[in-house]
Amino acid sequence: MVELKPGAKFQSAVCSTQVIVVKGAGPADLRCGGSPMVGAGSPAIDGVHSDDASGGTLLGKRYTDESGSIELLCTKAGSGSITVGDSTLDVAQAKTLPASD
Repeated sequence: MVELKPGAKFQSAVCSTQVIVVKGAGPADLRCGGSPMVGAGSPAIDGVHSDDASGGTLLGKRYTDESGSIELLCTKAGSGSITVGDSTLDVAQAKTLPASD
């Protein structure tokens, strides 16, 4: 479990993924590649991500849960998928702007 708060930085323990919290607060079971994420700057743990969490992350993309209560910005891409518990975070879709005349 990690404590989410805007500006907090986390990294994967099994791949190169790094994220920064844009939105979210409180404790969360934040994982990448099936393993718990650790605070940025923590020593890397050599490990292998699970096959069901190997979708990868993309640099500069925002990842969010279904409810929109958690939003993470990927600052370094990696091979593991980001999850909260067993729920995979999806790439957030860009909001459409209103048409101007």
